[in-house]
Formats: sequence, C-alpha cells, structure tokens
Amino acid sequence: MTTSLRLGVLDQSPISEGSTGADALRNTLDLASLCDGLGYHRYWVAEHHATPMLACASPEILIAAIGERTRFLRIGSGGVMLPHYSPLKVAEVFSILSALFPGRIDLGIGRAPGTDQMTAFAMQRDRRQASPDDFPQQMAELLGYVENKMPPGHPFARLAPLLPGRPHAPEVWLLGSSEQSAIWAAESGLPYAFADFINPEGAGYAKLYRENFQPSETLKEPRVIVAPWAICADSDEEAQRIAASARMTRALLNRGQLIAVPPIERAEKFLVEYGRNADTNARPRRAIIGTPEKVRAGIEAVAEAYAAEEAMIVTIAFEHTARRRSYELIAQAFQLAGDRENFVQNVSTGGPKTSNV
Repeated sequence: MTTSLRLGVLDQSPISEGSTGADALRNTLDLASLCDGLGYHRYWVAEHHATPMLACASPEILIAAIGERTRFLRIGSGGVMLPHYSPLKVAEVFSILSALFPGRIDLGIGRAPGTDQMTAFAMQRDRRQASPDDFPQQMAELLGYVENKMPPGHPFARLAPLLPGRPHAPEVWLLGSSEQSAIWAAESGLPYAFADFINPEGAGYAKLYRENFQPSETLKEPRVIVAPWAICADSDEEAQRIAASARMTRALLNRGQLIAVPPIERAEKFLVEYGRNADTNARPRRAIIGTPEKVRAGIEAVAEAYAAEEAMIVTIAFEHTARRRSYELIAQAFQLAGDRENFVQNVSTGGPKTSNV
C-alpha cells in the first residue's frame, strides 16, 4: 500500500561510546547516501555544540559534503541556531549552497542554543554581555536577504541583491517545539517543522500554526513537517533492544547528564535500575519502536495528528548498522524506492567502510 506521506531524515550525527566524532560524521555521510537511494525526500543535519553525544557543530559543512554524495534528496539544516550568528553570514552561506545544489537546499532555523548556556556564551564574538533575545528581528533580517525583500530604508538594503549564489536561494523553514515557534512561523508565512521527538504534545501547536497562517510571497498555504523518534527492526524484540541505548541517553539527559550513546547491554542494565527509581517529573517521549508494519502505523498516526504532509525520522542507535537497517526497513514499509532502485545496491553491500557504531 502506497501513501502520499513524504518521509525525511533528521540526522543528529550520534557519537557512540568507544568511537569518535569523526566516525559519527562519516556515518552521517554514509547514511545520507543510503537514504538517497532508498527514496527519502529530505535529509537534514542538526546543530549541537560541546556534547559527547552529537558530532555536528556545523551543519553547513555537512550539507555540502552530503550534496556531493547524493542526487535526489533535498538537503538542509535541522537547524541553524540563528541566535549564534549574523543573519547576513547565514544568508551568504546558504546562498552558496543553493548555487552549488540548485533546487535542493533547505535552511531550517531555530531559536534554541543547541548547547548549554556557558557554551553559548563562549560562541559569542562580544562577551561583554549576553547577546540580546531578538530572534524575531534576526529572522526578519535573514528573510530580507534570502528573499531579496529588504525594506528600502534598511541600512543593509544594498546587501541583499549581492548574495553570491543568486538567482538560487534556499527554502527557509522555521523549526520549533513550542507555541511561540508556531506563532512566529504563521505570522512570517513560513513552513513549519515541529520537533515531536522533543515535545510529543505539539499537535495543538501545529493546529494553531495552520489557523493563524498568513500567506507570504514564497508560501501561499501552510506546510508542516513533524519529526518523531523511531527505531525499526525485523522483530519487536530486536527493535526494543536497539532502542535501549537511546532511552538511556534520554534518561540521563533528564538529569542533566550528557554521555556518548552507550552499548546496548549496559543500557539495558541501566534501564532496569532506572525503572525502579523512575523520575515521574521527566517529560515523556514518544517512542515508535517495532517491526516495519508497526513503525509505519506509528509514523502515519503522528503525521495525521499534526496534519503533516511529511515526517522526518530521528533515529539514535549504538550501532551504525542498526540505524542503516532501521531506515531501510521503513523505506520498504512505505514503498519509497520509486525510480531510485539502482541505488539500493548500497543496502546489500553495506555501503562504504565505516566504524561499526
């Protein structure tokens, strides 16, 4: 049975215990190549800083590398954490990417720091005081550059036509996990990507976005992507076993502890003890775990709740081979392949040599 639901990947470049950030980055490139052949529509890479668990601190670099290794995927940032940067610099970088990979580049922007407050402060150029909380103004300036719609009286108006990648431009998305992000996306006439893997109670925010959407020159109707967390395997038991590693990292994150993705056996032992002392105040996490049929039904249910046209799947696992297999099984369950069947040979060969994490 086919579906009109598009599927994408949100890759956080997880670092497994005993491996390195370099291994994680190479695994991201390998997974992107695989998903290009499997029929996924979109592939975004995240931005995180100073964490032992997630390797990508510069999505724009990974986007360029992924672009050279893929043909069909839309590729982009999930997202660029705009408060760290000059809107002009972000616009220039993604203008260049759009010129190099025409019609394929997404610029997903977010307000969150992607790190702790001290690291966010370390990223500032001027450290005499904390940066202002002026995200709406930053976003408006960025859109002015990208869309070449800077108000005539703006002091930077002459810069907008000079973006180096013109006439190409990225498609801008607003990322979020809260009511405020839904309001900003609606007011700005932007497509909206909601992080269900962070906040599984966002269906109401997606509805708020649709109800308050104001058409823009670049978008006439609201568009929603929902990003759930999922693990797929050949059996429910194996999927639950693989998911133990991510569950341990989430449990410790709720306590303010950051670790590399742990081996399954250690994670299973930890979760037994953690279950005896469960933190009832921790935010629940939606888990779509199981066989291809069960995971497809779970993804479709989440997409229906959000009235989303697309789902971007987040998968954390200790073994890179397990992540590859999960995305392969989901692609098969949704019958994504289409005219990309010549790329599926990556599945049987195991792709390029990488670490086993």
